[in-house]
Amino acid sequence: MNAWRRSPFFHFDVAVVSVVATLIVALVLAGTGGGDPPSPGADATAVAVDPSVSGPAVPAGFVGLSIEYPALEAYAGSDPSSLDPVFEQLVRNLAPGQAPVLRIGGNSADRTWWPVTGVSRPAGVTFDLTSQWLDVTRALAEKLGAHLILGVNLEQDSPQVAAAEARALINGVGRQSVRALELGNEPDLYPAFPWYRSGGHAVLGRPKSYDEAAFSRDFAGFTGALPRVPLAGPSLSGNMWTRDLGQFLAAEPKLGLVTLHRYPLQVCLTPRTSARYPTIARLLSPATSTELAASFAPYVSLARAHGLSLRVDELNTVSCGADPAVSKSFASALWALNTLFGLAGVGVSGVNVHTFPGAGYELFNITDSGGQWRAAVSPEYYGMLMFAQATPPGSRLLRVGDARVPGVNVWATRATDGTVRVVLTNEGPSAHELAVHIPGKFDSATLTRLTAPSASSRSGVTLGGQSFGAQTATGLLAGASQRVSVSGDDGRYVVDLPRVSGAMLVLSPRAADHR
Repeated sequence: MNAWRRSPFFHFDVAVVSVVATLIVALVLAGTGGGDPPSPGADATAVAVDPSVSGPAVPAGFVGLSIEYPALEAYAGSDPSSLDPVFEQLVRNLAPGQAPVLRIGGNSADRTWWPVTGVSRPAGVTFDLTSQWLDVTRALAEKLGAHLILGVNLEQDSPQVAAAEARALINGVGRQSVRALELGNEPDLYPAFPWYRSGGHAVLGRPKSYDEAAFSRDFAGFTGALPRVPLAGPSLSGNMWTRDLGQFLAAEPKLGLVTLHRYPLQVCLTPRTSARYPTIARLLSPATSTELAASFAPYVSLARAHGLSLRVDELNTVSCGADPAVSKSFASALWALNTLFGLAGVGVSGVNVHTFPGAGYELFNITDSGGQWRAAVSPEYYGMLMFAQATPPGSRLLRVGDARVPGVNVWATRATDGTVRVVLTNEGPSAHELAVHIPGKFDSATLTRLTAPSASSRSGVTLGGQSFGAQTATGLLAGASQRVSVSGDDGRYVVDLPRVSGAMLVLSPRAADHR
């Protein structure tokens, strides 16, 4: 099912097309006595792509990473003159030819500080910023040409501490690399989850009575103490406070970027019978991907009404615990692919997928042995990579008909050179054959597949026949590329879609046809 089905602009009535096509076939067979054999793909489900009607452009740096403060050196290394080249490449892969957006924050944003003379180390702080950390971050940002969103400690409730940290970050990494300072992390959880423990007792960062109005007062009170750079927020974790986003935006004139976080599934405090408890079937359901993406549409509109863009700067599969059987399965690759397209379709300006060492949803596990860096890449990263390949710089989303096949999603883009890319995913248990109808003449059509042995597979994932293997020392896909030529019959391209798989149809324009 297509995530744009609720939008009248992007809806295309494929049912009508299918009925008309069926009637035409019936009339032809009636006129010939039904003796002619059916053409290849005659029973395929029709889906229409209109390359003449484009939607929003996919913003540069749309797909980025979100990492915790301590994870920076674990991934990039501790020597600014000798950074981890594998991590660099894994970041570049997701924003080819663009400036990647790297968000550093998460829970550690409110547990990090820059030591201040005369101020005792806050009880909730577990990570001290150092000159070395700043040097590594600056070197990484400069080498990647990255834009950084940097979390600042709000939970300590000290404008002095926050201001000192903000100044250290800006001076250390360079103002030119700072996209925004994100004040606090998921403040809607401050009155629910402990900031630290003392004598075996949980100590909350804010009282249980803490609400949106109190947070808004906190935010406003801190902004005057911070350096004059764009601020990001409110970085909320769920829907409860997000419903009042309009009130927050109206009260915060210094806000430069709207940020929200989402995890569709959750482990802790969640019964197994809950729709939020992680299973592969639930991860592959529309509720966690296309419908989750659609839920951001009203907040995108609110942000735009205030002259701002909205970025989902922390996103992944399952929060509040480790569940590698789900989060590190091949199902997560299809989830990422559909969710990213869905978010781009509703106008979100970008997404940062969260990862850190030891996370149940970690995108890659990086090791260093005597200066030899290697990464074991998780399946989810493959889905993010296919999205990046389908949306080169300047790409615009195209109007796509609904395949009306449960578990099947179809997305399409047109690049600045006229190349059309159609991405199809099948999250269901059965194989399907789709006839993709695209008007126009193309020089060539090739198909790239995203596959794994099963939805639960944690290895054996390939993209275009290539993979990162058990470990990669380059951060690049390896092996022979497998792109299959697809013949087109008057703008009709038949694609067989195995169960639990993805595919990308690439249509290259004729040189004379491209404008």
